[in-house]
Amino acid sequence: MTDGDRQEPVMVQPLDEDGVTAVALGTIAWTVALVVLLLLRDQLAAAGAQWWIWVALTGALLGLPGLWYTSRRRAAYRRSADR
Repeated sequence: MTDGDRQEPVMVQPLDEDGVTAVALGTIAWTVALVVLLLLRDQLAAAGAQWWIWVALTGALLGLPGLWYTSRRRAAYRRSADR
């Protein structure tokens, strides 16, 4: 590739810098998984995989303080940007 063949880099928007969206989507995904697994509880018991329910519950519950933390952090970012 010669200097005449160089292309300008494509400018893209930065990713979600505060993480609120990522944590919210993850918490929603774990909650949906929990509901589905609760509906399939009998099949899980027959397969000896009831622990999957506890994993989904743990993921959903850990998402709540994560959402609280990232929301507070986003608010702090916005307050400091306003100054």
